[in-house]
Amino acid sequence: MVSERSLEVLRVIVQDYVASREPVGSKRIAEQHSFGVSAATIRNDMALLEEEELITAPHTSSGRVPTDKGYRLFVDHLSDLRPLSQAQRHAIETFLGSSVDVDDVLARTVRLLSQLTHQVALVQYPSLSQARVRHVEVVALTTRRLMTVVITDAGHVDQRVVDVPADLDDALIATLRSRLNEVLSSLTVVEGAAALAGLGERFPPAERPVTDRVVAILLEQLSANRQEKMLIAGAANLVRTEDDFNGSILPVLEAVEEQVVLLRLFSEMEADQRGVTVSIGRENESFGLGETSILASGYRGVGTSISRLGVLGPTRMDYSSNISAVRAVARYLSRTLGDPGSPG
Repeated sequence: MVSERSLEVLRVIVQDYVASREPVGSKRIAEQHSFGVSAATIRNDMALLEEEELITAPHTSSGRVPTDKGYRLFVDHLSDLRPLSQAQRHAIETFLGSSVDVDDVLARTVRLLSQLTHQVALVQYPSLSQARVRHVEVVALTTRRLMTVVITDAGHVDQRVVDVPADLDDALIATLRSRLNEVLSSLTVVEGAAALAGLGERFPPAERPVTDRVVAILLEQLSANRQEKMLIAGAANLVRTEDDFNGSILPVLEAVEEQVVLLRLFSEMEADQRGVTVSIGRENESFGLGETSILASGYRGVGTSISRLGVLGPTRMDYSSNISAVRAVARYLSRTLGDPGSPG
C-alpha cells in the first residue's frame, strides 16, 4: 500500500523526470521540494515505490525514473490539471472559429493540438452514418461532365466531378436534381444509399447511361461518409523524442501511417471522469505501441455519433498539460461543429 507521502514522492519524480529527462534522486527531492523530511526518509519512500514497481533505476544511476505502472498511478491520482492560459484558449477559439467546413475545421484541429502538446495529434473523422441528407445538387460543367454535391445536416459537403457517356441537357439535369432530392432529402446517409437502389429505372432508357452513372457516384459519396478515417499531424515530434524510446521508433511511425491500428485502439478506449482516456505503455502492447502513451477525448457534431481526438507520444510526457489540451480542444470542436450539448 502506497502512503500519501510516497504518492507525493512519485508525483515529484514523474514531474521532474518529464521536465529534465534525468533520473531523480532522493537528495534532489529533499533539496528542491518541501517535504519537511530528510533525504534518508525520502530514500525509504523511494525504496517502497521501487518494491511496488512504480519506479526503477536505469542502468547504474543513483536516481529513479517512473515505470508504466508508476505513470498509471500518477495519472489516476492526477488532480492538478494545468489549465490552459487565456492566450491558448483565445487561440483555440480564433483558429477553429474561422474554419469554412468540416474538413477545414478538422485539419485545423489536428494542427492546433499538435502545436499545443508537442506530440503526434490524431483526429478521427466524425462518423456520419446518422447524418441526414439536406440537399443534393447536380451541376453541368460541360456537355459530358457534371458535378454532384451532397450536403448533410452535419455541415459536411462532398462533391465529385463525373464524366458521363452521353450528352447532357438542361431538362435532364433539372429532372435528375429534383428526383434525387425527392428521394434523399431528410434520410440518413445509410437510408439514402438504400433508397437510391432502383432509382435509375424511373428514367427513360435513353437517359439511363447518364442517370445510372450519377446514381453510382452518389452511392460512392454516401458510402464515403460512413467510412472511418483520421487526420494526423506532428509525426516529426516523434523524431524529436526518439531518445525516449528504448528501441526503434519505426513501428510507431508505421502505426501512425497505418491508421487502422489507431482507429481500432480509439474504438476500445473509454473516457474517465475527466472525459479523457489515457492508455500507457504496456497497455498498448497488443497494438504494437508498448512504448507510447495515448490520450483521447470524445467530440461530436450535429447528426454524428461520438468520435475521438487525442495525442500519441512517449510515456515520458506532460500528462497534466496534455490532458487539459485534449479535453479543451474536444470541447471547442464539439461547439464549433454545432453540438448544443457540448460542455462550455
